[in-house]
Amino acid sequence: MNGNMFLQPLWTFLLHHSPLLTSPLFPVIFSLSVYLSFCLPFLLLDLLSLRWAPLRRYKLQPQSSVSWASVRSCLALTLYNHAVFIFPLTLLRWYTMPVNLPAAAPSLPRLLAQVFVCLLLFDFQSFTWHLLHHRVPWLYRNFHKVHHTYTSTSALTTEHAGAWETLSLGFFAASTSLLLGVHPLTELAFFLLNIYLSVEDHCGYDLPWATHRLVPFGLYGGARHHDLHHLKSKYNYAPYFTHWDRLFGTLYTEED
Repeated sequence: MNGNMFLQPLWTFLLHHSPLLTSPLFPVIFSLSVYLSFCLPFLLLDLLSLRWAPLRRYKLQPQSSVSWASVRSCLALTLYNHAVFIFPLTLLRWYTMPVNLPAAAPSLPRLLAQVFVCLLLFDFQSFTWHLLHHRVPWLYRNFHKVHHTYTSTSALTTEHAGAWETLSLGFFAASTSLLLGVHPLTELAFFLLNIYLSVEDHCGYDLPWATHRLVPFGLYGGARHHDLHHLKSKYNYAPYFTHWDRLFGTLYTEED
């Protein structure tokens, strides 16, 4: 039995829309639409939590609330970064590196394994970048400080960052899949998961179905891990997993 039988129908469907997939507009449309779609449920939670007290017990900082001013500010910066910086770079990549779409889909085990490796590699790259930008005052002051405008995290603060940070993290994500030579479908799956986990990290809620509750032994930090970073910026630099913070002595939990 063909190992890619589960993914081939999906990939065949996507190939029928290859002009869109290979368009220089696609990375921007994909990134923005996926990001805002993942943010929307958490924004609805923010609205509901204002009127429904039981929901607020899941908020990591229940005394805080999301203002419309912060929503507008975060949205404006996200749209600005995509239009002014990300789109020109995707246009350049489209011109210099034409997209090749193979006819066959990858097998499901191969896709899952490569997405996991991409996530591990991205986690290491982000940890290194993040640690450096906190330990070097000039880097923090000139580049990373924008992201720490809000000490209380919410979904839309995920991409509240300057151009350098936005482009750096985007480069890590793109170069990871390029370095491993993954299938375009695997790359899309990795980007989807990466965007979701990043939004969940910043959502401001510790929900019963949160990713860190599904991963055993405290190997994954999640929203609580990253929210503590925004409160105590000397700790918890890794975006997802906790092993690098453990190794470098920068892991902080509420029990510490």
